[in-house]
Amino acid sequence: MQQVPILLFTLIGGVVADRYDRRRTLLTSKCVQMFSACMLAILLYTGVVEIWHILALSFLTGCAQSFGGPAYQSLIPSIVGKEDLTNAIALNSIQFNIARFIGPLLAGAALAMLGRWGLPEASAMSVIFSINGLSFLVVIMALMSLRVKHVPGMRTHSLFQELQIGLAYVRREKTVLGLLVLSGLATFLGFPLITLLPVFAKDVFGQGVEGYSTLMAFSGAGAIVGALIVAWLGKHGRMGLTTLLLMTVYGVLVILFATSRSIWLSHVLLFVAGTCQMIVFSTLISLVQLIAPNEMRGRVMSIYLVAFRGGMPLGSLVSGYLASLVPAPIVLGVTGGLLSMVGLGYLIRSRNIRQL
Repeated sequence: MQQVPILLFTLIGGVVADRYDRRRTLLTSKCVQMFSACMLAILLYTGVVEIWHILALSFLTGCAQSFGGPAYQSLIPSIVGKEDLTNAIALNSIQFNIARFIGPLLAGAALAMLGRWGLPEASAMSVIFSINGLSFLVVIMALMSLRVKHVPGMRTHSLFQELQIGLAYVRREKTVLGLLVLSGLATFLGFPLITLLPVFAKDVFGQGVEGYSTLMAFSGAGAIVGALIVAWLGKHGRMGLTTLLLMTVYGVLVILFATSRSIWLSHVLLFVAGTCQMIVFSTLISLVQLIAPNEMRGRVMSIYLVAFRGGMPLGSLVSGYLASLVPAPIVLGVTGGLLSMVGLGYLIRSRNIRQL
């Protein structure tokens, strides 16, 4: 339910990011997300929570993210400057990946500890969501102290007219359009590697939850290393060429993982694939932000977010369905082959992106 408003309203969120103060828009988004977490904590503690409460709060959180995402992505170049943009995006990727793995581990450990103290499960979950809600205060305080000069453009058009202007800009600027299409294809064809890991852990390697967690850990560790590499390199020449080459290599690594029957070799392949994936994702978003003009950046980044985020669930849905019909290694091998073909196709045909 959280993904539905993100796909529906992110484009409108991009217009809002260009029309209004981006810092305040992001601040409002974080306040709404804090409210959702705290409200769920209260519902759990009082024991009145129902399914529709969770769905409604998830939808509300998704709405907040659909407006906060474009504002956040548009705000970054105003804070760090274009010369440090790639480093900032890489560092953001590091903290995101660390939070993605550490967060659930800490939550699980806290639930186990609270359970040993005799706290009922609902009350323990209430404590976890309370901590989650209060954690937003740190972000909110940081945003309130931030001073970023952003002068919104003259609002001479309606919201939907400005959205059309943004879409027309993307269609007209072939380099931007090519990067956005590439971003969508990168997640649509690249994310099934993560989606199908539980199937590989169980059916291919005969592993349980622990084996799956190990596979995910190698992928996540590779992603962190990839982000560190991007942060170390910073903004460098031929970022476009680097992205296309590594996307092609990433596809080959996916094929090799699909054909591997050695758990140790698969760990190495996942680590290297995670590194390539993170470098590709980080450089793609850097290139889009560097090219997009400030007055149009909110709308361009909202289209990027729809393409990038939309590719993940769609790729997972298609690959999951196909894996129910044919063996998962075949599905993953095909997606890896298609990903390499996309990278090679751009290398051969897209001179503008290759020379970025």
